Amino acid sequence: MKIALLSDCYPPRLGGIETQVRDLGHRLAAAGHEVHVYTATVGADGVRGRVVAADGPVTVHRHTIWTPLGIPMNPLAPKAIRPELRSFDVAHVHMGVISPFATDMAHLALELGLPTVLTWHCVLEPAAQRAYAALRLIPRFARAGAVLTAVSGMAADRVSRASGGLPVSVVPNGIDPARWRGPGPERRGDAVRIVTALRFAPRKRVPALLRMLRAIRETVPARVRLAATLYGDGSLLPLARRRVADAGWITLPGRVARADLVRAYAESDLYLSPVRLEAFGVAALEARTAGLPVAAVAGSGVADFVGDGVEGLLAHDDAGLVAAVARLATDDDLRRRIAAHNRAVEPAQVWPRVVADVEAAYDRARAAMAKRGQPR
Repeated sequence: MKIALLSDCYPPRLGGIETQVRDLGHRLAAAGHEVHVYTATVGADGVRGRVVAADGPVTVHRHTIWTPLGIPMNPLAPKAIRPELRSFDVAHVHMGVISPFATDMAHLALELGLPTVLTWHCVLEPAAQRAYAALRLIPRFARAGAVLTAVSGMAADRVSRASGGLPVSVVPNGIDPARWRGPGPERRGDAVRIVTALRFAPRKRVPALLRMLRAIRETVPARVRLAATLYGDGSLLPLARRRVADAGWITLPGRVARADLVRAYAESDLYLSPVRLEAFGVAALEARTAGLPVAAVAGSGVADFVGDGVEGLLAHDDAGLVAAVARLATDDDLRRRIAAHNRAVEPAQVWPRVVADVEAAYDRARAAMAKRGQPR
């Protein structure tokens, strides 16, 4: 099958959607498909315009122009891409809250009668739901034959609300457990080690995370030593470093390579995910796959792979997260039981299953177009 993956964002930009689109492309190519990515993201060389290059087994087509703040958008792209897109068997469009390039590509693919799958990688908050509802955008896509999907149950529910109640299926992000399983627990017994990996951006609730860590230290008995390491980079990292300068037990090393993160997880005791509006939570899935108990927000995308009391503990608010981490820090038996489960049981979101889910969505899109008299 010749597949077009269409996304505003793609590496070298860093983020969940970029990584997942790239990994999905490579996995689909490994499954025998011909995969092309179309994106408005500038390559590492900074060259703008139309650039076509190989990314391993995937062909990447970059259609880029100068934009304020480097926003990946290009209103000229549909005209340039139209002749090429006709030759594909299926289009897979990857959506965020605001995705001008992907939205243009969805319109183009459906106009051409191409079997089309839309996947939302975001949380549509009430304001975004109202905007989508006013535009009637999602129902228009569905009437044209698009298959609607999102990366988690929570994200799918928000898309469904924005569409007026249309069914939205879940096609999750994927993970390769072998890349996150370290040599086994290497816990150092001098402290209970809390770890987090996130972008230091406003929507990741960095100030709230720092407040929670201080509350955890106040809640956990002084006899229990704690150490917290927050990995990642972003605009709020300098502010966060200033705020923890007097807390010797909290360190912020910045962004590190995957191998370093795997090693850090092997040496840690639990993972804290502070984000409420988490569409999926790739970093939390990576930590859970590495064997760490995860403390996260109930009702977020993380709940798709963290069951309360099974892979970690779920809470409904910040006070609940503080209590969950304090419980994991002080209940050695609970923490070790969850860790043993996470090391022994693979998550459902392993790549072979995800690729099968994606291929099933493509089959539904092809059937929908065939029913409309536009077989592919």
